[in-house]
Amino acid sequence: MAGLDGIRAVAVMCVIAYHLNVPGAAGGMLGVGVFFTLSGYLITDILLSQWRRYGTLGLGQFWLRRARRLLPALFLVLVAVSLYVALFDAAQLHEVRRQVIAAVIYVSNWSTITQHGSYFARFAAPLPLDHLWSLAIEEQFYLVWPWLLLGGIWVLRSRKGMALLTLMLAVLSAWLMGRSYHPGLDPTRVYEGTDTRAFGLLIGAALAMVWGVQIPARGPRLTRLLDALGIAGLVGILILVWRTSVFSTFLYPQGFVLLALATAVLVAAVANPASRLGPVLGWGPLRWIGVRSYGIYLWQWPIIVFASPAQTTFNLPRAAAEVAGTLLVASLSWRFVEEPIRRGALGRVWRQARSGVDRIGARRRRLALSSGALAAVLMAVIGLGGVLPVASAGAGSQASGGRLQRVVQVVAAPSEATPVRGLRSPRHASLPRRTSCRAVVYIGDSTSEGETSTDYIPNRRQRLQAQLSDVGVKRTYPEISGARSIVETFEGHPNAATVAQGHLSQGFHGCWILALGTNEVDNVHDGSPFGFADRIERMMKLIGHQHVLWISALTLLKSGPYAEDAMQRWNHALLAACKRYPQMRIFDWAVWAKPRWFIPDGIHYYSPGYVARTHRIAEGLAHAFPDGRPPSTSCLVS
Repeated sequence: MAGLDGIRAVAVMCVIAYHLNVPGAAGGMLGVGVFFTLSGYLITDILLSQWRRYGTLGLGQFWLRRARRLLPALFLVLVAVSLYVALFDAAQLHEVRRQVIAAVIYVSNWSTITQHGSYFARFAAPLPLDHLWSLAIEEQFYLVWPWLLLGGIWVLRSRKGMALLTLMLAVLSAWLMGRSYHPGLDPTRVYEGTDTRAFGLLIGAALAMVWGVQIPARGPRLTRLLDALGIAGLVGILILVWRTSVFSTFLYPQGFVLLALATAVLVAAVANPASRLGPVLGWGPLRWIGVRSYGIYLWQWPIIVFASPAQTTFNLPRAAAEVAGTLLVASLSWRFVEEPIRRGALGRVWRQARSGVDRIGARRRRLALSSGALAAVLMAVIGLGGVLPVASAGAGSQASGGRLQRVVQVVAAPSEATPVRGLRSPRHASLPRRTSCRAVVYIGDSTSEGETSTDYIPNRRQRLQAQLSDVGVKRTYPEISGARSIVETFEGHPNAATVAQGHLSQGFHGCWILALGTNEVDNVHDGSPFGFADRIERMMKLIGHQHVLWISALTLLKSGPYAEDAMQRWNHALLAACKRYPQMRIFDWAVWAKPRWFIPDGIHYYSPGYVARTHRIAEGLAHAFPDGRPPSTSCLVS
């Protein structure tokens, strides 16, 4: 069906636009979701058609066809990338080696997740195989789904019943996405998890159970309705690509569910043999791209990475050259590798070799091709082992200019060498390692959420409670909530003053860590009548004479409600207040923070940032209120 190739073309063009930073395509990564739903539909329809004709799913042949279709192009990309990195970008060799191994066994998504990597911003040269996470999810689906489908056929024996059960599984997956997503934290785990993305595939599978490719042509009235719904679905996909980005809270899961549903109605319309929308999407150039979309997807990201590793904005001439290169390489791969192997070229060669009937010229060609392929694979393996001579260490080895590469356009981050502005707290050669604080209430906003998150800090010994315990704290009461402010409330959650009052009313007596300020700046920017001094005074009077350690606020943003200049004004308001409250100290987090720890929003952190922040705050508490000694004589501690 030509229209289905058109859908593939739209999907892969959205992905490329996203990777090229094309204006208006900040949500272009949603093209992968379109692929998911289309794949779930086609794979399920193929299997059910096999069952209807032969009474079996023919899994051996099914997986063989999948291997012939997917593996040759993938291995070609892996060999090419391995050789290029080994020769010209050796600084990334260790990470690319991990990616190649993960790609071969189709666990790229889980490899990134377990490494606590991010798909959305790289603060070194980007890795050329990051995009293979989606192929891993699809291959995992190809391996597991046929068995679940077979069980459904045996138990339910009804397509409608199976469709209903499949939709229930899709609802469970979408619920897992919503439950696992935390605003302000990097969404890679949610975005790349097989469990949290399965609903896109399952919605397509459910559609195939009730509306397969073999349906007869429908009447004109139903056809017009389906085409109208299909057009609405296509428009909905493009609007989501235009109006969202990976950091849009709406996407998790509502936006992704809408994307899957929009794709499903688009596929349903195109699958109707009487559709007028299908031929439109099957327009020659779109179909040409759609037929080669798998190879285009495989090659586009490595080519973009190798051609412009430091590109952070859209550059039309460079983008045009990269797209042209991608289409050229993908078309060659399709013509000489993918299509011949898909049509059984390897099997024919093998049968001719066994029978001994092929001509001498054919034998020579076969020997040359086999020797060349084997040599390329061996060179790639040797290259990944770090044995080949290195022509260039690559952008990733440069200590300054190469460190902050291809940041997503949400924020223009400074280079690694750019210092983060702190309050210039004094440093001492020897500082206390234990605190007099035995009980601590920690009140924080979303900039602290990762400090207690198992997703961001899987090692329990590195999370907030354990770090404070290491400096002598016996009991920690984390009170961390996104968008928390001292005065204002957010979505019914108590503000910081209410949280503090609650602990005090229960008789709490100890120390306080207040990691606030980010939302104070935002609220004042939006016109709140309560200024910085009013907010600080409210918390200090409420807490009374108990020790308080404030954490200085910090962002990388140059403008807007969270601009760093405004954060500095908040920090200086803390300094001014500290002179009036002898029980108050300020931990100067900006002294330690590194720009590469920030996610692209310029406010929150990656895992290394949260680990470091947690450790340094615990040390700061010991420096401010040391065990067996008077509090620090300076308002600022680091």
